[in-house]
Amino acid sequence: MTKLELFADYFQLHVLDEQSGGDFGGVWTRQSVLDGLAVLDDALAIGTAVNDTVTVGVHVLAHRPGDDSDDFDHVVEASLHTPSGRLVVMGCTDYLDDAARIDVPSGWTRIRASRRNTAAAVRRSESDEEPEAIEEVRLQTWPGPYSPPHIIKRWNPATQN
Repeated sequence: MTKLELFADYFQLHVLDEQSGGDFGGVWTRQSVLDGLAVLDDALAIGTAVNDTVTVGVHVLAHRPGDDSDDFDHVVEASLHTPSGRLVVMGCTDYLDDAARIDVPSGWTRIRASRRNTAAAVRRSESDEEPEAIEEVRLQTWPGPYSPPHIIKRWNPATQN
């Protein structure tokens, strides 16, 4: 597992193939913002609840993991084409050359982004009352054929206290 702390500027993280030329300019729609997921063939933008530092754990797996969505607030999956075999994980305004690179099998992979501690992170970013409350993002990747994006569990900030 690779552990990162990234600044989720503009409420997003980017996960892409090292050779991606993807442009996220037109992929953020009202629906993709609600889903917390914007998808290109070789790049994904993962939405976050905060415009702040988040912790990110990247797990490269051999097979699809079991469903543990009950342990998370928001869970999404999407396919990502990684012909280079190198996955880049970064904040959206980070410098690409300095971004973390993770070796993955080349070809189509599946990415599951699971987020937790979202409500506490939002409260912290609004009031600085909970300095230990940081949004956590777990990225799991495994080889798999292309399949459409899937929202497994949706976080609804309106229902959080």
